[in-house]
Amino acid sequence: MAESCTITEETFGTIKKVKWAWVSAADGTVGAALIPTVTSNTYSGEIVRLVTIPGAAGLAPDDNYGVKVNDADGTDVLMGAGLLRDTANTEQVLASSLGVVANSTLTLLVTAAGAANSGTVYVYIR
Repeated sequence: MAESCTITEETFGTIKKVKWAWVSAADGTVGAALIPTVTSNTYSGEIVRLVTIPGAAGLAPDDNYGVKVNDADGTDVLMGAGLLRDTANTEQVLASSLGVVANSTLTLLVTAAGAANSGTVYVYIR
């Protein structure tokens, strides 16, 4: 499998949802430069929920992989809460541990996921 990322953006209603379905490159990264992981829309508001879902058995990322969602200034709006994700379990982080975004696109970066592994990241914004 080659590195890939599919972005789905739901922008109607009070809560906005961004979904990144990704497959890591041979070096275990996503979004370093090879493929676009930037949202089409700009967002403003509080990050109220982060969900990380590892891929299916045999394609799950390595244990303790990291997820960042950077704004256009290169600041992680997850405030480090996307680091040390689990290889086998869906994990969630609530608003009290997350940041905000102000009129910016969002870029997914994944590290230490292992070669050709996969997962999904959801970010909810109010």
